[in-house]
Amino acid sequence: MKPEHTHVPATPPHQHDPAHSDCRGVASVLSRVGDKWSVLVIMMLGDGPRRFNELKRMIGGVSQRMLTLTLRGLERDGLVTRTVYPTIPPRVDYELTELGRGLSEPVKALGSWALNHLPEITSAREKFDGDGG
Repeated sequence: MKPEHTHVPATPPHQHDPAHSDCRGVASVLSRVGDKWSVLVIMMLGDGPRRFNELKRMIGGVSQRMLTLTLRGLERDGLVTRTVYPTIPPRVDYELTELGRGLSEPVKALGSWALNHLPEITSAREKFDGDGG
């Protein structure tokens, strides 16, 4: 392109392309379930219901605000249910829904894979960073 070239064709809109809308839908789901906190919450809830503070203790480094946002997002997507018990103080349990339990196995497999390959990944990162990447 030369500086005097000013005509830039517009890309055609994808409004009526079902494949495009499917990709956007899948991307939004993957952004939720691929988030590191969501993965950890789903893994922790795989063994049964947990209380908020129990989850917070189990997931090192997550802030109260981030855990709250993560749980709300998972609840919004139908992956987690929140049950409030009328006790003093109120008891709140979080549990995977049937949909969330279906996601639990692939998420656990991903978490296990990451844990098992952490030394290799760390080594590769160090090599990459040392080479000037």
